Amino acid sequence: MKSTPFITVEGPIGVGKTSLAKVIADHFQISLLKEIVDENPFLGKFYKDIDEWSFQTEMFFLCNRYKQLEDIEKKYLTNDHAVVADYHIFKNLIFAERTLKNEQYNKYLEIFNILTRDMPKPNMVIYLNASLDTLLSRIGKRGREFEKNISSIYLEQLSADYRTFMEAFEKQHPDIPVLTFNGDELDFVGNKDDLKTIISQIENALHKGVKSNELTKEI
Repeated sequence: MKSTPFITVEGPIGVGKTSLAKVIADHFQISLLKEIVDENPFLGKFYKDIDEWSFQTEMFFLCNRYKQLEDIEKKYLTNDHAVVADYHIFKNLIFAERTLKNEQYNKYLEIFNILTRDMPKPNMVIYLNASLDTLLSRIGKRGREFEKNISSIYLEQLSADYRTFMEAFEKQHPDIPVLTFNGDELDFVGNKDDLKTIISQIENALHKGVKSNELTKEI
């Protein structure tokens, strides 16, 4: 049986996940789910002192993303409503492994596995990557106060962590197509041809795995 599309867009901070997810949602006229970021009361403190505030920050994100993932299943997927999200909860492991001490991470992993054991998985992942200069430029342009203290070293490490994680993800989940796009080379917001390239690859990847009345709009 063909499944209802659940598309997630992933990549490091500043790569353009939300922008692309919005474009996909508008183009295909499907529901958009955005991650909760600004509401995290620990985030500003986290970027000033990662060691002190990492566990609180990661637990807040885990609880909120779990609730959103639960809502996706109940309100959308079970009712045959396609969804594109600008994140997936697996990103929590990337950040947690980078920032938490070993003892904290082991406890965190136990909670993560319990919460996500029966949660829906995406049937496609779009992975965006970009150079450090591009990430820093985009972070600066959007002007979030709590992001002013992000160090280039942390961001570069995070990008490397994403590359490693996504390589492992593709091996562990051969049934879930992963489309990778370079944010330095493709301007899906300002260049219509670049957007067509991305949309075409999405359509091809999901053609055999989605319901026939979904994802058929034209640019």
